[in-house]
Amino acid sequence: MSDTSATSETAQIQTVPLEWSEALALNDAKTDDTHQEFIELCQQTAAAAGQAQLNLFVELVAHTVEHFGQEERWMLAAGLNAGHCHFSEHRNVLEVMKEVERRAQQGDIHLIPNMLEALAEWFPVHATSMDAGLVAFLQTAGFDTRTETFKGPPPKIELMSPEQGCGTAGHC
Repeated sequence: MSDTSATSETAQIQTVPLEWSEALALNDAKTDDTHQEFIELCQQTAAAAGQAQLNLFVELVAHTVEHFGQEERWMLAAGLNAGHCHFSEHRNVLEVMKEVERRAQQGDIHLIPNMLEALAEWFPVHATSMDAGLVAFLQTAGFDTRTETFKGPPPKIELMSPEQGCGTAGHC
């Protein structure tokens, strides 16, 4: 095997960093601000090294807990139940982030860039699908994300039971 082929086999694949763009804008100031903060923390964490990277990742996890909690408060206020697939996606992402945080605090800091890469792949799809749908629904229902209140009476929607899962009755 030549030196050239050995180099190409061991070269790491460069991923596109997570960046804010108008394609991610959902036309809800609170949501867009939160998403921009998330992306900025991802970028800062990716640019750091060692203990600074770990500290920023811990901050990113805390921000994500609040970010997801905010959206989940809105969904509950609008009548969606915790069995909705948006909730389970949040739970799954946070479970992995918290495990990476736990292991990084024990010395496996090399896991942080892998997590950031996964978030860079996941976030644009989540934001432009699940979050876009949530924002559209909340706006139609008259929900103000800044005050977390409705302009009128909350909408009456048929709740999906957790047993039905996603993709039923027009959900997700």
